[in-house]
Amino acid sequence: MRQEPNVKQDSDSQSLDTSHQTQEIYTLARADAYIRENQQQVNPTYRMAYHLMPEVGWMNDPNGFVYYNGMYHMFYQHYPYAPVWGPMHWGHAISYDLITWSYLPVALAPDQSYDSGGCFSGSAIVQGSKLLLMYTGHVVTGPDKDNDYRQTQNIAVSDNGIEFVKSTLNPVIRLDQIPEHTSPKDFRDPKVFERNGIYYCVLGSNDTAGHGLILLYRSTNLEEWSYVNVLAQSDGTLGDNWECPDLFSLGGRDILIMSPQRMPSQKDNYRNLHSTVYMIGTLDEKRGVLEYDQYHPLDYGFDFYAPQTTDDEQGRRIMVAWMETWETDIPTQHGHEWAGAMTLPRQIVLKGERLFFLPIPELEQYRSDKIEQHDIHLNGSLDLGMQGERYELYAVFEAGSAEQFGLKLRTGEEEETILIYEVEQRRLLLNRDRAGAGPGGERAAEVELQDGRLELRIFVDVSSVEVFIQGGEKVMTARIYPGPESTGISACSSGECTLLEVRKWDLKV
Repeated sequence: MRQEPNVKQDSDSQSLDTSHQTQEIYTLARADAYIRENQQQVNPTYRMAYHLMPEVGWMNDPNGFVYYNGMYHMFYQHYPYAPVWGPMHWGHAISYDLITWSYLPVALAPDQSYDSGGCFSGSAIVQGSKLLLMYTGHVVTGPDKDNDYRQTQNIAVSDNGIEFVKSTLNPVIRLDQIPEHTSPKDFRDPKVFERNGIYYCVLGSNDTAGHGLILLYRSTNLEEWSYVNVLAQSDGTLGDNWECPDLFSLGGRDILIMSPQRMPSQKDNYRNLHSTVYMIGTLDEKRGVLEYDQYHPLDYGFDFYAPQTTDDEQGRRIMVAWMETWETDIPTQHGHEWAGAMTLPRQIVLKGERLFFLPIPELEQYRSDKIEQHDIHLNGSLDLGMQGERYELYAVFEAGSAEQFGLKLRTGEEEETILIYEVEQRRLLLNRDRAGAGPGGERAAEVELQDGRLELRIFVDVSSVEVFIQGGEKVMTARIYPGPESTGISACSSGECTLLEVRKWDLKV
């Protein structure tokens, strides 16, 4: 959960809404009543079919993503009263298959002295028959909300996964447990996990000198915590504050994912103001240090932040992220009464020293109206005779002698979202300059052809596009806001190439 930015924003609508903070009391009952009475005010124009969104109001970071009592639980940063960032609550939804979601009552409201400024991001862990949430309590301590605040870690427990009671021991990680040479106030986003009978918690912070870092704590009972060490720290190239850490094991390796703020770009990578990265290494539990020697982006598009993972009963490691970007203009903030969504859940697979990200197979049960074509020779632009706004598209190109080739999605008069592969540069470009309302721009990922071929698996859902490249080697995610008439799909090339196969399914949820 990122702190309200200090920099000037493009739109006043994304500023922290503090109008209620001093004179209004936030409660669970008030939040649930507001949602119930106002969800019908939401404009459906850009609402998606198979992505989780708020019923009304604002959504950002996924929180407490967990498999519990036969269902997936997704909590999320939520301000129900307006489509802007405000005093954070925890929204709550459940699913049997990670595709269709049912909303439950709001799980947490900022109703205590230690979280009066917001129940910031955190995580969940199953403890016997109980579900425990661990979250950051944010408190504004002075007139300058950007600088006058403090943050502590707190827990809330449920017997049924719906109603949560905050512990009388809160805060369980206090201000006096912040180590020296670490920010006394940027201290947030606990991700708790168990290993060898011991509970651990990773927290995002910085060293007050421009370097983000992750702190590690341990506990035997989730109530009494002790500081272990700085788990990992920026070398100066990884941003000035680290948020939303997640540490887990996969294939015998330890993997840290986190969200560095204001990370300088590196060629085509990390071109958003706030980024996401992963490191693969080995956790030295005794020292409390993650030993790693390289890092990589988690997503190469525009809209992917604060990812969180969980494992499920199938032994899969599943990741979901906030499918939006801080400090950009979001069209649904203007008269639509909602903002924010989650990405498709992605299974993480370790292959050598890299992670691959796969669409979960549960999506396939929602396929309908299949259209398939083969061996299409391209030299220019071709309408594929397919259309839609909620679909899955699978395409395999053979480069031939083309200089570039690709697809155009959500095409219509004056609108298109472009995916183009540049053969000589070995880059896949995602361009949304003509994708409709909202910010434009272009992002690129370095991609090697495999036997001269490019494989793309694309999911379009009204106002989003997610592109899985070469079997999940890389992913590009973007929010787009085309008009309802822009539903065409075309292929294009400069020079001769072959679209070996293209398959499209509508996804009906």
